[in-house]
Parts: sequence; C-alpha cells; structure tokens
Amino acid sequence: MKLWSKYVMAATIDEAVQALAQAGGKAKPVAGGTDLLLELQQGRQAPVHTLVDVSAIPDLQRLEVCGGQLFVGAGVPVARIVQHPLMRLHAPAVVEACGLIGGPQVRNTATLGGNVAHALPAADGMISLAAMDAVAEVAGANGLRLVPLLELFRGLGKSVLTENHEILVGFYLPLRTAGHGSAFSRVMRPTGVALPILNLAVWLQRSGEIIECVRIAVGPAGPTPQRALAVEEFLYGKPYTTETAAQAVEVIRSTMKFRTSPRRATAEYRQHLVGVLLLEVLEKAWQRASKLEAI
Repeated sequence: MKLWSKYVMAATIDEAVQALAQAGGKAKPVAGGTDLLLELQQGRQAPVHTLVDVSAIPDLQRLEVCGGQLFVGAGVPVARIVQHPLMRLHAPAVVEACGLIGGPQVRNTATLGGNVAHALPAADGMISLAAMDAVAEVAGANGLRLVPLLELFRGLGKSVLTENHEILVGFYLPLRTAGHGSAFSRVMRPTGVALPILNLAVWLQRSGEIIECVRIAVGPAGPTPQRALAVEEFLYGKPYTTETAAQAVEVIRSTMKFRTSPRRATAEYRQHLVGVLLLEVLEKAWQRASKLEAI
C-alpha cells in the first residue's frame, strides 16, 4: 500500500500553503519527518494523498533577533538550536529541551516546528516554549497570523494547523534581560530515547530575592500542554526561600492532575515526580536569573 501519492517540495511559504489547500485536507506538511514518516510506516497514521515538504523554505530556517524578539524558524533542526549562541543566551530552557529530543541522528533532522505540530502534550520542545510564553507564526490561505502557543492545540494530536490547512512558520520568544532565567528537565525510562514520564519547564523574573513573575509548564498533564497556573499565582511576589519552594511543591501536587500510563508511569508516581522536578528546575532558573550569560 502506498503511504502517499504525491510529494511536493515547496520552495516558498505560498507554495506550501497552496499545495495544502489544493489537497483539500488530504495532505500533511513534513520537514524532518522523524515522527510523521515513522507513523505512516507503522500504520499509526493513515496514508495521505500529498506530502508537502517545507524543509527548503528559507523563512522557516531563520534564527535571529527580529523586532526586539528572538525568532526561531519552524524548520530549524533541533541540533542547531542546541548549539546556537542566541538560543543558549536567551532561551536556555528550549536548548535543554531540544538536547533531549531523540538521539544525535534524530536531532540533526527533527525540527522544533515538528515537535510542536505533532501536538503531543509532553513534547519536550513544546513544553519549554510554553514556559517561555512563545507566540507562533502560522501561514494559511488568508496569509500570516500570530497565535499564542497554547492556543494552537485542540486535543491529543490535534491542532488548529490541521483544521485550517496551515503551516508553522516559526516562534517568537522574548529576549532575555537582567533578572530573567529559564530551565527545563524531564524524567524518562532509562532505555534508549524513550518519551518522558514527566517534563517541566520554568521561566522566571527575579528582583533581588523576590520572584516577580514566573511561568511553569508541565507535561503530560492532560490532552494538551498545561501551565501550572495555581503554582505561578502562589509564587508571584514571594521571596525565593527553601520554605517557599517547599510550599510550591505542595501546591503543584494538589492542583495538577495526572493519569496512569501502562507503558510509562502511574498517576501517583507522576504526582510525586512533579514536585521533584519543580524543585530542580525552579532552582536552576533562579540561579540563571542572577547573571546574564549563556549556558
């Protein structure tokens, strides 16, 4: 059985959007293909009429400071993100997350856009972007538009991109300034390149010993990526102390809901892990916020 009938190598955003529209919902964009092609081969994704290759579109390969923000193209391989000096200075959490995606061969091919477009609630790159409050730029028949990252998702493996026949162009991230720090970590089964049992990312702003602002993203804590809003609210304006961190652990364990996965972990184990990860990642982000330097 053929896995696809037509393969389009798009040279521009307009060509990609046109090819998706012409296929009338029977097309999929592909860049690195490390998820999509494997799912097609294994039968977890139904055959498609058209694959639209977006890997050669220059706009999707940009990684630069643009308009007072950091722009990361959706087609940038995660291996490039891990090594790029702009990313290592302004988005340490994203660098750490991308460094844990697959193995070296996968990272040379996989893209940050693919990690997000796949719409899995524990995708490492996506969780780090959520903590960074990233805004996605998407392209469709009506042109370009900006979408807050978490508004892209409709459910497990479902996004507005599929609904609207759109492609991800890239992501806008805030530039790091004095007092800002971010970090990411995860726990996974100690075999190969397994999916995370749990991952967590933190971005924060400190003023002296006070947490002025904080964002915390956790996955998987539902069918879509989640922010730990109750913990964020608890930490706003508080001094960063051992007692404050311990109280934050109690808040996150009492407010985040997890499910049991027969292949990875029980809900109870994840409930324990989320506190462990919060302490680790919060401390790392706090220390990074004390000095403006690349990791």
